[in-house]
Amino acid sequence: MSAIAVNPASPATPRITGHSVAAYAAPLLIILILAMMILPLPPLLLDLLFTFNIALGMIVLLAAVYSTKPLDFAAFPTILLLTTLLRLSLNVASTRVVLLHGHTGPDAAGKVIEAFGHFLVGGNFAVGLVVFTILVVINFVVITKGAGRIAEVSARFTLDAMPGKQMAIDADLNAGLIGEDEARRRRQEISQEAEFYGSMDGASKFVRGDAVAGILILFVNIVGGLAIGVLQHDLSFAAASRNYVLLAIGDGLVAQIPALVISTAAALMVSRVGTGEDIGRQMIGSLLGKPRSLGITAGILGVLGLIPGMPHFAFLLLAALVGAAAWRLSRTSAAPPASEAQPVPPPADDLVEATWEDVQPVDVLGLEVGFRLIGLVDRVQGGELLKRIKSIRRKFAQDIGFLPPAVHIRDNLELKPSAYRVLLKGVVVGEGETHPGMYLAINPGRVTLALPGAVTTDPAFGLPATWIEAGQREQAQVAGYTVVDAGTVVATHFSHIVHSHSAQLLGRAETQSLLDHLQKQMGKALEDVVPKLVGVAVVQKVLQNLLEEGVHIRDMRSIVDVLAEHGARTQNPAELSACVRVALGRAIVQQVFGAVRELQVAALDPELERVISQAVGADEVMAIEPGLAENLIRQAAAAAARQESLGLPAALLVPDRLRAPMARMLRRVLPNFKVIAHAEVADSRTIRVNTLLGARA
Repeated sequence: MSAIAVNPASPATPRITGHSVAAYAAPLLIILILAMMILPLPPLLLDLLFTFNIALGMIVLLAAVYSTKPLDFAAFPTILLLTTLLRLSLNVASTRVVLLHGHTGPDAAGKVIEAFGHFLVGGNFAVGLVVFTILVVINFVVITKGAGRIAEVSARFTLDAMPGKQMAIDADLNAGLIGEDEARRRRQEISQEAEFYGSMDGASKFVRGDAVAGILILFVNIVGGLAIGVLQHDLSFAAASRNYVLLAIGDGLVAQIPALVISTAAALMVSRVGTGEDIGRQMIGSLLGKPRSLGITAGILGVLGLIPGMPHFAFLLLAALVGAAAWRLSRTSAAPPASEAQPVPPPADDLVEATWEDVQPVDVLGLEVGFRLIGLVDRVQGGELLKRIKSIRRKFAQDIGFLPPAVHIRDNLELKPSAYRVLLKGVVVGEGETHPGMYLAINPGRVTLALPGAVTTDPAFGLPATWIEAGQREQAQVAGYTVVDAGTVVATHFSHIVHSHSAQLLGRAETQSLLDHLQKQMGKALEDVVPKLVGVAVVQKVLQNLLEEGVHIRDMRSIVDVLAEHGARTQNPAELSACVRVALGRAIVQQVFGAVRELQVAALDPELERVISQAVGADEVMAIEPGLAENLIRQAAAAAARQESLGLPAALLVPDRLRAPMARMLRRVLPNFKVIAHAEVADSRTIRVNTLLGARA
């Protein structure tokens, strides 16, 4: 048999700590409140519970007054529900006692109800009914309804403002103004604030229901008490009215006064504006902070007090008091504070030295939006732009061959409300405007009619376009326009920028990640090449050279094989890039021309080709006359336009030695004009030269 060791020092029974008492307090309180509706309570216990209800209402009111912000009293919606449930339970318990023992006298339900029925309304049940009705109207129609409306509006605006606040937190975090812990605390505070106002919106309905229940309970107590007193206890109608009606009114008043106090606390919580001060200091600062207002008020009261027939003593006394307060406040505000008269410099020990933690890295890829475009990037508001950007990164990785850096999105109040801009390493590389709720009708060149709207250009490709309303979408599509929504405009522009700057996006970290991913497939074959034969920096430069000319790097096996073959001979990235292009020739040609067998290209005139060959040095730097270069670029632009008008790709076929310098010269002005070397064209393809650059007319 196995033995179980028992620690003799441990007590046989669990010890109840403060935490365990707090954990059991709330369930026990709720059970006791519900039990009050079922179990009969003696009058003495009713007196204690009614007094406790009044004291609890005052505690809640003062806690609300001294809270500096709503989240300081985050448990208020739950307390509001519990106090409402407590009042209803007391009403049920007192109703049972009133109907059972009301015939014995006005103290049948305890001294508290008797005092409210006699002292507050003078024993006159008609006055009691009027006072009770007024209290219910104030509570139900004025305070509770207004507080519920404020809570509803605050909840909606708090939810609407959450994306902007969260993006502001992200901006402060990225800028280094706050740390991770502070950002996490602020996000949690924003979430709690939205939950608080949402709970207050619902909890206010309990208070309104409590007021209705108070009216019904009073009516039941009066009718039931009169019936029981007259029919069961043989009391006269006057005696039954004197006992039961006064008891019912006292019971209603002793419940409605705490309800009014709790409702006032709820209204104070939702109607205040958080300034870091309690309500008392806010009111004093707002009302007494302007001595001029008090002085004008004192003058008006003094004039009213001098009018014949007016109560001179009251008006003149109050005018004197307000005027004295205005004079004293004006003297206090005019005197300079002692701290301003003699400023004390902070001690040198309190100065915080700058550290390396203050240096924040620049985001490689960023997207900034104006405040009207926050809905496009907010998932809560149904924005699809985040999902589209994720799809763009995935598509980029599939098409180009490496995973681009993560995109950091933030709002920027310095931008126009509907503007956005794309940043690469902190530098703006693209910007535009888009209008949520509207559509951009892009003219591809074959439209049949003009559309009314704001004329603009497509930010991605520069085509003429028009912003139209949603109702014009179908008409624009029928007329031949390409119609896209606001989110698609930003996503398309962003995708175009990312693809056109792919070489700048391939940094050392991305290159190493690409090699690590390739390591899983090639193993030791890659280790023998990188870094033993070719360094990572050389590999990065070779890949960047390919990307600058729009060549994808998906075929990393072929690239590594070329580096393994030529890496021992040269470490020049330009020479290695040329060798890689020859190995990728089939893919390059197919990327430009597709699967057609015949390639229709432009070529250099033999004389011009000879001149350029003589101008190219050993380092592949081309030194030709400016006039010749300008003429060559002009003819290349005309050839590219001619090819595109025929529906053909714009490509120039040149000897292998001239490909790199010609590509560098034409890439700046004609980025879509591809330059291909003879060695890159497979033998299975035929070539037709449509245009000769440099040929004499």
